[in-house]
Amino acid sequence: MLFPSGRFEALVEGVTQRISVRFPPVVANDPERTISQERITEILGETFGAALRSGQAPPIGFLGRAQVRSAFRRQLREIGYDEKFVDFAADKFVEHLGRRRS
Repeated sequence: MLFPSGRFEALVEGVTQRISVRFPPVVANDPERTISQERITEILGETFGAALRSGQAPPIGFLGRAQVRSAFRRQLREIGYDEKFVDFAADKFVEHLGRRRS
């Protein structure tokens, strides 16, 4: 096994929980509500930063980021986000993890 089972589970669950509070799927998926891409990026950045500062994240290398991305996408889908948001948020999360020193 390449990674211990559940190694990044707490991180992914914490981040998705925070996103669902700050930017719920009902808002994200509503075409009547227009929230700028800049604001969404800001919410995601603040959420990722808070989760990573809280000590939930073990050191994450390249393969770990791929595993986190997959788990993160799955969780966002389960919560009810549309595919466009899932793709955008997952890309931003991996980008954020990549800037962090492992």
